[in-house]
Amino acid sequence: MAGLFGSATGLNTSAGSTTGDISKDVMLSNPPEDGISDLAFSPQSEHLAVASWDKKVRIYEINNQGGSEGKALFEHEGPVLSCCWSKDGTKVVGAGADKAARLLDLAANGAPAQQVAAHDKEIRCARFVEVPGQTTPVLVTGSWDKTVKYWDLRQPTPVASVNCQERIYTMDTKDKLLVIGTADRYINIVSLDKPTDFYKTLQSPLKWQTRVVSCFTDAIGFAVGSIEGRCAIQYVEEKDASSNFSFKCHRQTPPNNREVSNVYSVNAISFHPQHGTFSTAGSDGTFHFWDKDAKHRLKGYPEVGGTISSTAFNRTGAIFAYAVSYDWSKGYAVNTPQMPNKVMLHAVQADECKPRPKVGGKR
Repeated sequence: MAGLFGSATGLNTSAGSTTGDISKDVMLSNPPEDGISDLAFSPQSEHLAVASWDKKVRIYEINNQGGSEGKALFEHEGPVLSCCWSKDGTKVVGAGADKAARLLDLAANGAPAQQVAAHDKEIRCARFVEVPGQTTPVLVTGSWDKTVKYWDLRQPTPVASVNCQERIYTMDTKDKLLVIGTADRYINIVSLDKPTDFYKTLQSPLKWQTRVVSCFTDAIGFAVGSIEGRCAIQYVEEKDASSNFSFKCHRQTPPNNREVSNVYSVNAISFHPQHGTFSTAGSDGTFHFWDKDAKHRLKGYPEVGGTISSTAFNRTGAIFAYAVSYDWSKGYAVNTPQMPNKVMLHAVQADECKPRPKVGGKR
């Protein structure tokens, strides 16, 4: 996307620099009025869905200059905790604290959003999946009622339900891989060839609460982020287990006390759709790009002025969106009206997310 957000002049894009530039990042116009819980780009166009604690899901159109315009919104009866798009880019689903998932059909000429899923407790995650044998898209929802449910949007009841060990905190999918992260650090891996069976269950390789899981672009593994400033790279198959590893991130050492390390939650992990590299973002208000195969940090970015609650790449990987919004990591008392609620759009420069070049067949 040449010329995205204008010219890249003035940016330090030398391969030797590991500090990224956020000075040209553009703020989304008319952002939500309360905390931002989730971001999701359309897989077919330059549209961004934003879920918020203000009980709304908003859809914005992004242009080549980074400008944005609100195109649609729909409301829930409680805070919205998750949003996602159908593969064809015509439908947006929100799910949240009203124990419901609601769908807006953007091709339905202004028809209101319809409820398409329900749980006994709050719905934390929603994703569209393609289940072999199903002719229509299937919505999968994960709830604090400890169940994952599959929904055919033409039917009022779930086509299947799976009981998990604990409350669902995070969920991601790619191709036939579905990964579910719950309380007590359980991670359930599902092959959508058999959507009601756990292909594998493991405890997170990280010792503290799971905050986020995110599937590799090639669907052979996933990343896990925890509240204790760590990220783990985990492959599904045992034959690849030697490639599993974890690393520290989103930690700060005060300049006046080198013996102390302030540890922050990893709130969001997003994989670049073309390069397979990935981002982490956290409660420290920074984001970083990483190359998992080279076990190398590609770029780190300055603090953005608040905790980062959610991130997303667009379909080409040319735009990286991040929400600067309170993540509740310090409790409700810290959530003051002065807390920022904004979505920033970062134009991804050529070198920022590219993997390190291989040398002699090895990275």
